[in-house]
Amino acid sequence: MAETINQGGVRRGHRAAVFDLDGVLVDTAVHHRAAWQKISAEYGFDLSAETAEATKGVGRFEALDLVMRSAGIKLSESERMTAAARKNEYYLDLIADISPAELLPGAVSTLQSLDSLGVRIALASGSKNAGGILDRTGIRDFFDAVVDGTVVAAPKPDPAVFLEAARRVGVSPADSVVFEDAAAGVEGANRAGCTTVGIGLPAVLSAARLVAPSLLEVDWTAFFGPAGV
Repeated sequence: MAETINQGGVRRGHRAAVFDLDGVLVDTAVHHRAAWQKISAEYGFDLSAETAEATKGVGRFEALDLVMRSAGIKLSESERMTAAARKNEYYLDLIADISPAELLPGAVSTLQSLDSLGVRIALASGSKNAGGILDRTGIRDFFDAVVDGTVVAAPKPDPAVFLEAARRVGVSPADSVVFEDAAAGVEGANRAGCTTVGIGLPAVLSAARLVAPSLLEVDWTAFFGPAGV
């Protein structure tokens, strides 16, 4: 098991937990990668692991540009629109049958624990498909606010989605803890003034205050226990 790395300075007393969706709560990252691989194959190249990682947490068009740039391909604006729409169609086909079985380890127990502590819970996702995934995996009712790509257009690392999530649950960004699996998401949450927890690899999420391999390894009392205890 990977080590949980504390970057220092964690305090208790936070009042809101803000979650990314893909790769933090639900195992949809594999579906995004498969959809991007299909696009790459259509243009005659393989999607590298490094490029696939770089697409995490950013907007669809930004991800498309990363994928094409990795192969030295420049698309016209109309080609960008068509390719991005095709990628989304592939992705929607792949997640059509998504179920609670694709929730990541610790997702439900984490949400249950935070709810029992009275912590406000928000989603901050760049995906326009987040609502359907929450419904099909059965976790929507845990959330006091859902902010996704249908609400905020600016993609991460823009802090807008995190600022709006904090606003909707009535908690300041400084009192919010964001859980992210992508470097762009960590950067955006840091820019918003939130405390950041990276879920994944320390080498990728080095800007987060704390990095853990999964939600199972996060000590919730370190963030949400009574202040001063």
